[in-house]
Amino acid sequence: MNKVLTKADLVSCLRQQDPNLSGTLATQLTDAFFGEIIDALEKGDDVKLSGLGSFRLRNKKARPGRNPKTGVNTIISSRNVVLFQASQKLKATLKNKSS
Repeated sequence: MNKVLTKADLVSCLRQQDPNLSGTLATQLTDAFFGEIIDALEKGDDVKLSGLGSFRLRNKKARPGRNPKTGVNTIISSRNVVLFQASQKLKATLKNKSS
């Protein structure tokens, strides 16, 4: 089974990088980092993290759909979705790991 990297793991990693960093401060830094990404996406801005990739918001228009359980036709409402595109550096790193 694959390991899942959680926010708590990231906080732990920060603390390993700087043993003087308190758990509270490491958590606040991690929350601030994610908060900035979320705020930018909410404003409609793209987020580019060098070496990792880009996040952007895309609006999906309303479209016809069908309830798979009942077979009843319905309209799927429009909504925003977050897209992630990996950087070339990340793609190359992962490609080299799999070979």
